[in-house]
Amino acid sequence: MDSFNVLVVDDEKDFLQALVARLGLRKLNAVGVENGLAALEHLERAPVDVVVLDLKMPGMDGLEVLGEIKRRRPGVEVVILTGHGSVESGMEGVSRGAFAYLVKPVKLDELMEKIVKAYEWKRMNQELPPNDSD
Repeated sequence: MDSFNVLVVDDEKDFLQALVARLGLRKLNAVGVENGLAALEHLERAPVDVVVLDLKMPGMDGLEVLGEIKRRRPGVEVVILTGHGSVESGMEGVSRGAFAYLVKPVKLDELMEKIVKAYEWKRMNQELPPNDSD
């Protein structure tokens, strides 16, 4: 598997640090930030392939951040993490352009599978030739 860039956005600091460390052990270039504004600032200055995005955060919530990511960097894929009580919000995120959503607590293998599939989807879409059927 190629190494690629993952941005993790979650306001739960312990979870964030642990996930970034575990993704790093799996040879991904993972960076973590604690809120939506920091995520958008990171996107402006560093390459990102996949964002792992918590929905419930103070300030900008995950759906707002997702909208801005898709507006600013439409090629970046987003995997949403949501709590048990907000599955509807996860589905709403997918309807707004997220690649997938997972319910917390999530198993690392399951999350890794979604992150890798999101990256593969991003690469496949970048390699498609332009549509010349104008």
